[in-house]
Amino acid sequence: MKKDTAPADDATHSTVYRTWEILLRLLPMTLSVAAMVIMLKDSQTSDYGSLTYSDVGAFRYLVHASGVCAGYSLLSAVAAAVPRPSSLSTAWTFFILDQLLTYVVLAAGAISTELVYLAYKGDASITWSQACGSFGDFCRKATTATAITFVVTLCYAGLSLISSYRLFSKYDAPVACSNKEIDYSTFQS
Repeated sequence: MKKDTAPADDATHSTVYRTWEILLRLLPMTLSVAAMVIMLKDSQTSDYGSLTYSDVGAFRYLVHASGVCAGYSLLSAVAAAVPRPSSLSTAWTFFILDQLLTYVVLAAGAISTELVYLAYKGDASITWSQACGSFGDFCRKATTATAITFVVTLCYAGLSLISSYRLFSKYDAPVACSNKEIDYSTFQS
């Protein structure tokens, strides 16, 4: 009796697992689009001039990385939604791309964090003054986009764990061997 229900339980578990993976792949898409839109609309004019995201290379990188991540998230969610047997090449593709996007979005968040920190605190040793006193609204939006980017990074880290588990569970565990059967070459000194 138990054997008859096991395949149904596996199918239900697989469907639930796939649903959660699809949702986890769609979440960074929405967050990446939100970070990208916030940063694209981030501009301010003050007595000292005007400042937009495109004036800062790190923020341009954040916008581009967010766009790439949103596109990949959508495509990978569609690919994960198609029910088909998992192959080794598909598992490797998801693993490599999930890892790559994790590091791309982490780099975007890290460099943006550095610039936001310098905008708030400045650096007197290189005569870089605080910019957020004059461009407070710009800094708040940049901080929000950067924080959202780190949430995207956490999503991609979770996806990387899932894809690495899926890939490496396809391989057998290493076989233990004893050293008694291995011949070692010894060199005379």
